[in-house]
Amino acid sequence: MADRDPLVPIPVEIRAKLAELELELSEGDITQKGYEKKRCQLIGAFLPQIPAADAAQERRPSLASRRRRLSGSRDERYRSDVHSEAVQAALAKHGQRKMAVPMPSKRRSLVARNSAYTPPDTSSGSEGEDSEEDHGVQEQDEGGNTAVAGALSLHAEHRVGRVGSSAPDADSSTTSSSSSAGSGVAARVRQAKVLAQHVCVSAHRLRLHQQHRKPEMPSAPPDVTSSTNNAAAATADEIQGEKKSEGGHRQTCKYGNAELMETGDGVPVSSRVSAKIQQLVNTLKRPKRPPLQEFFVDDFEELLEAQQPDPDLPKAEGAQMEPAQGEELGAESPCLEAALQRWASVSPKAPCLTSVDANGKPFCQLTYGKLWSRSVKVAYNLSHKLGTKQEPLVRAGDRVALVFPNNDPGSFMTAFYGCLLADVVPVPIEVPLTRKDAGGQQIGFLLGSCGVSVALTSDLCHKGLPKSPTGDILHFKGWPKLLWIVTESNHLSKTPRDWLPRIRDPGPDTAYIEYKTCKDGGVLGVTVSRAAMLTHCRALTQACAYTEAETIVNVLDFKKDVGLWHAVLTSVMNMLHVVSIPYALMKVNPLAWIQKVCQFKAKVACVKSRDMHWALVAHRDQRDINLASLRMLLVADGANPWSVSSCDAFLNVFRTKGLKSGIICPCAGSPEALTVAIRRPAKDASETPPRGVLSMYSLSHGVIRLDSDDKLAVLAVQDVGRVMPGAVMCAVKMDGVPQLCKSDEVGELCVRTVATGSSYYGLSGRTKNTFEVVPVTSAGTVVDDSPFTRTGLLGFVAASGLVYVAGKIDGLMAVGGRHHNADDIVATALAVEPMKFVYRGRIAVFSIEVLHDERIVVVAEQRPDSTEEDSFQWMSRVLQAIDGIHRVGVYCLVLVSPNTLPKSPLGGIHLCETKQLFLEGALHPSNVLMCPHTCVTNLPKPRQKQPEIGPASVMLGNLVSGKRIAQASGRDLTQAEDSHQFQFLSEVLQWRAQSTPEHVLYTLLNSRGATASSVTCSQLHKKAEKVAAMLAERSHLRDGDHVALLYPPGMELIVSFYGCLYAGCVPITVRPPHPRDVATTLPTVKMIVEVSCSVCVLTTQVISKLLRSKEASAAVDSRTWPPILDTDDLPKKKAPLLYKPSNPDTLAYLDFSVSTTGMLAGVKMSHAATSALCRSIKLQCELYPSREVAICLDPYCGLGLVLWCLCSVYSGHRSILIPPCELESNASLWLWAVSQHKVRDTFCSYGVVDTSTRGLAMQTDALKSRGVDLSRVRTCVVVAEERPRTSLTRSFSKLFKDLGLQSRAVSTAFGCRVNMAVCLQGTSGPDPTTVFVDMRALRHDRVRLVEKGSPHSLPLMESGKILPGVRIIIANPETKGPMGESHLGEIWVQSSHNSSGYMSVYGDEAPPSDHFASRLSFGDTHSQWSRTGYLGFLRRTQLTDANGERHDALYVVGALEEAMELRGMRYHPVDIETSVVRTHKSIAQCVHVEQPAGGGGGAGSVGAGGAGPGAAGDQRRPGGALPDRRRGGGR
Repeated sequence: MADRDPLVPIPVEIRAKLAELELELSEGDITQKGYEKKRCQLIGAFLPQIPAADAAQERRPSLASRRRRLSGSRDERYRSDVHSEAVQAALAKHGQRKMAVPMPSKRRSLVARNSAYTPPDTSSGSEGEDSEEDHGVQEQDEGGNTAVAGALSLHAEHRVGRVGSSAPDADSSTTSSSSSAGSGVAARVRQAKVLAQHVCVSAHRLRLHQQHRKPEMPSAPPDVTSSTNNAAAATADEIQGEKKSEGGHRQTCKYGNAELMETGDGVPVSSRVSAKIQQLVNTLKRPKRPPLQEFFVDDFEELLEAQQPDPDLPKAEGAQMEPAQGEELGAESPCLEAALQRWASVSPKAPCLTSVDANGKPFCQLTYGKLWSRSVKVAYNLSHKLGTKQEPLVRAGDRVALVFPNNDPGSFMTAFYGCLLADVVPVPIEVPLTRKDAGGQQIGFLLGSCGVSVALTSDLCHKGLPKSPTGDILHFKGWPKLLWIVTESNHLSKTPRDWLPRIRDPGPDTAYIEYKTCKDGGVLGVTVSRAAMLTHCRALTQACAYTEAETIVNVLDFKKDVGLWHAVLTSVMNMLHVVSIPYALMKVNPLAWIQKVCQFKAKVACVKSRDMHWALVAHRDQRDINLASLRMLLVADGANPWSVSSCDAFLNVFRTKGLKSGIICPCAGSPEALTVAIRRPAKDASETPPRGVLSMYSLSHGVIRLDSDDKLAVLAVQDVGRVMPGAVMCAVKMDGVPQLCKSDEVGELCVRTVATGSSYYGLSGRTKNTFEVVPVTSAGTVVDDSPFTRTGLLGFVAASGLVYVAGKIDGLMAVGGRHHNADDIVATALAVEPMKFVYRGRIAVFSIEVLHDERIVVVAEQRPDSTEEDSFQWMSRVLQAIDGIHRVGVYCLVLVSPNTLPKSPLGGIHLCETKQLFLEGALHPSNVLMCPHTCVTNLPKPRQKQPEIGPASVMLGNLVSGKRIAQASGRDLTQAEDSHQFQFLSEVLQWRAQSTPEHVLYTLLNSRGATASSVTCSQLHKKAEKVAAMLAERSHLRDGDHVALLYPPGMELIVSFYGCLYAGCVPITVRPPHPRDVATTLPTVKMIVEVSCSVCVLTTQVISKLLRSKEASAAVDSRTWPPILDTDDLPKKKAPLLYKPSNPDTLAYLDFSVSTTGMLAGVKMSHAATSALCRSIKLQCELYPSREVAICLDPYCGLGLVLWCLCSVYSGHRSILIPPCELESNASLWLWAVSQHKVRDTFCSYGVVDTSTRGLAMQTDALKSRGVDLSRVRTCVVVAEERPRTSLTRSFSKLFKDLGLQSRAVSTAFGCRVNMAVCLQGTSGPDPTTVFVDMRALRHDRVRLVEKGSPHSLPLMESGKILPGVRIIIANPETKGPMGESHLGEIWVQSSHNSSGYMSVYGDEAPPSDHFASRLSFGDTHSQWSRTGYLGFLRRTQLTDANGERHDALYVVGALEEAMELRGMRYHPVDIETSVVRTHKSIAQCVHVEQPAGGGGGAGSVGAGGAGPGAAGDQRRPGGALPDRRRGGGR
């Protein structure tokens, strides 16, 4: 090293770089090879040439030296004169300064290695050896130069302190003499000086370097928990601690005060860490579940097919528009308070307001004198009578809520002007009727954000508010605590004669706040200044040509929008007489406003298009109507394009009643921009306003194209007049930069005027985006220096200066790149027989997001007398109309009962609440029509399956391409100690009848729990002999003939089964027909008998009569049955000679079952396979003659038949048989029998578990009092051929926990047609485990483990322990290659008790020919496997088996023949059914039926059934599988 040679002078800059290089290596920011290369480049010019061998030796440090360097311990690199001189200089310079050196400490690292195995993170790339990047420098910013210098200085002093305190490597070579110690200390001091000099120079160069580069990462946040102001000490907390030294101690410094500090001696140091921070740190240190080596990456957005742009789409081609200028505003006028005071003094008796009650009679006459006096009284009480003089409750500028009903405008006007006179900001809101009002919670949030603590209301409204039993007003959800003040004069204090309110000049102060409901349901408060309020009134006066003492009829809501602007504000400025019509009267008498116009000779009327529409319906009853006095009919919702039809129809009907054509004046406005435009009354009464007929398809692309009236897909729009006086208007693009639109382009209208809102209260960000818009041209130049305000209206300005509005921004739905207006969809739906079907025209249209795009949902209230046929006919016509006119599909169309949708305060549909109820599934629809195929056009791309493990993969042991092969095996059957004396069950029964004749094998219980019958070994043998004798005598059967056994669950079935074996016949157990449903169940019985080629039927006398009854003959011809033998009266003589099979591979019995897809198949079971199966179950469950097992299964196929009929004879244990049908009358029979007989092992089906869970949910205490104790149960195995039902087993375990049932005792078994028992939880071995997997990964045949509660998580329960003698491998069902553990594949099984093959198959699809003799495409290609037809995966757990090896758990996902593969992704019907059942509590069962569709995909339909009493036994099919999906069947 250069700094070791004192003869070679080294510049200061090189020394600084060397010091930086040393720090990088010590901190691990650079590799050893990179360090050597950089060091040689720096000092190569200052060193003499050395031999190559010596240079190579120097470049190759020893392994021990490298370990010392990586561990952070001191080595020879720090023992140099340069370092000593630097430390000396630093100490001399900073001798008087007190450094904040951290004491030697030990802490637990935040990233300490845990004992649990965590796979390496392969997401980050490895660092290059010759990297030129300095990570330590990158993490600083320009403002951190001082902190960096302090950190480096502190790091150097920390090293000095560490060397001085304990340095085992340095002190190992020194002696214990004092002289040696003294020299060592002096050398360390010199070394510290040299190091400090290096640090200071390097810090200076680092500051210079950072001043000339851009910071790449933000600086770390300051440590607010530190108590020192020293920059070096503050930065020291962020330095990474040293690694563990060779002496066993770790020298570290604090890490943000987030760790438990300890001294070098292990003494804890006081830390300033709160309990919450410490808990967070402990949580972060907690080891996470190790993910699988290969996991599924959700690239769903990339899989969506991108819509290719159509070159023929309409595009804007016009020139850039020019902002439209309104006429100049007239002369100044006094503020509203001054105007009110003037009219009160000049004409105190002039009528100001006339309120009409629900009967159409005036009940309140308010003059300007009364309005002024009452307003002054309200202002005085607000200013002086609330609170105290020192602490008034309401101060100037505070917000006050105005809560008045829609039928009391007088009290509202009094309170509103009282607030203006008191310099208080009124916030008008709706009256809360209940605590669950639609949107009421959002109103409360607005009041809370505005700081409202006082609410003004009327006496009648105060009495009608919901109250608690104590008489206090209820606290509404989300509302702040309010003080309610009644504004009637008798509730207020008298105003002193010498007190007058101060009239404020119009300025930027807030006059009132108007609330606005957003598209997402949120409520915003729009603040309107006093200057804007006055300017707006002046503009309305000029545009509408108001004159004093005119009469105006108002039907609108006077608390907001047009009703507030005209009937409350502008009316006072011009001393107008307002006649207010409440909405309650309009519902009863739609002609009320026309009658009041005639009665008061009104000049102006403010209505909506709906009022005009309903007046058309009811006008036939009125004759004396004269509308000649009207000079202006103001249509408030003129911004709705569909209002033009109501205007035209109203004009055509009432033209004969004196209505002039030029007085209909639509207007457009919004809470943010107030009145945007208004049509002036025409001077010529016969003048017809211009119309625009626009193509709706072009409008959906934002382009204006004129069309003809004869087409359907057109929109006729009327103008809303010209721009307001004193305003400038332009249209900007809806998305992105507010750029001016072209002349033939639709955009959002923006206005620049004083008469607009000022802000959204408390929301500066949204205020800037709405009220401070700066439009620019296409060249990027600013249109105007003053900001514009967004109106929220979609429209354009024609060349004539007229403003056209095509809709609202909040009503737009972006579907497939096109914009559709909700009002247009509503109008189209209403045009389909509205009066005949839709109740009062109540239709809501909104959009929801599905597959990263919006989808249209239509919700309508149907009339009470509508039938289901009418409903679906109307829905189909609506779908056709929307598709034909708008060229867009409807995702869902919902019909609900009348008056069930949430209402707005004025009776309309509350859109946000309706959408929320739809998303929550709480609409309770009467009829639903889902049409996703018509609108979902951006389906995911068909998944490109990645290449799996193939024959070309390199195989090493159980690993292929770095993955462990998913294979497992049970206990070795050849090593088990078991007798090989008998190979046939018939021989076993004969042996037991001779050796233990009185041993009871079977006990059958009845519905009361009593013993119905029992049979010993000798009795079973003798009865079986009699059955064999009857078969030989009556039927003359030959060896190998098939015999069908039609018995209910009981002893007769077992006796007949062994009687067939004694006679050399092949038994086939068949479920008998149900007596109450013979017509449905008998054809299945007949089909099994025919397909199995049975030559004889053994049954009881009762069933024999049933087969020959008239009811059965109607379903199946009785003459087609084979000979039916009744076994109730058996012959007394026994068979002369019992049959003994010549070969163990001969057929023992046939197992017939119906799959969930409707395929009837019978599998062959040989004698050897039957004995091996019984032997495997015996070893797994440790079944011996002293054991008792309770069985509650259907004994007709699968594992139920094996446990019911075969295992007891082979193992000798006693089986307590409980027929599942008996649980219909006694749901507690099974649990009571298990408890009374002290059974440790029991087998049941999911039907039994479900019946016990549902029927005994409320009877656990009664069962406990009866002495039911389940604590002795060791294993409770649920037998099924499906995915384990995790939720049901969990509910069952939790419910009967109080009875002593342990959750680990409940497990599941797995079997199929090719192997009756693959997995079965035994008495020894680990408890069953449950994992949570990602459902999205399963669709791609990948297995990704997630935490419980994660989105898209699916719980999967282990399907039991693999039986002895069984081998399992997971194979690709297409390529037949072995798969890794992280893949989902088909379960292949190999064992001695596999089925021999199919006897016959009856169904739509036949299984593969190699179903029972498949071979892997590579790997072990010699072994034969049987394909189970079920998808699953294996996972090696951390648990150990009884033999000490790690346990391999099998998880079954679903049947391969049931799974649907759509666009390359695999879906399982059980997941869809579970989702449907969870949607509503009334859905008890559900079945999904796949319907083949074109294009290689498939469509599914779901049928659901309501909750109701079900059979206790699992009658769907043995094993508890789902109903026949192909037939939509069930019970």
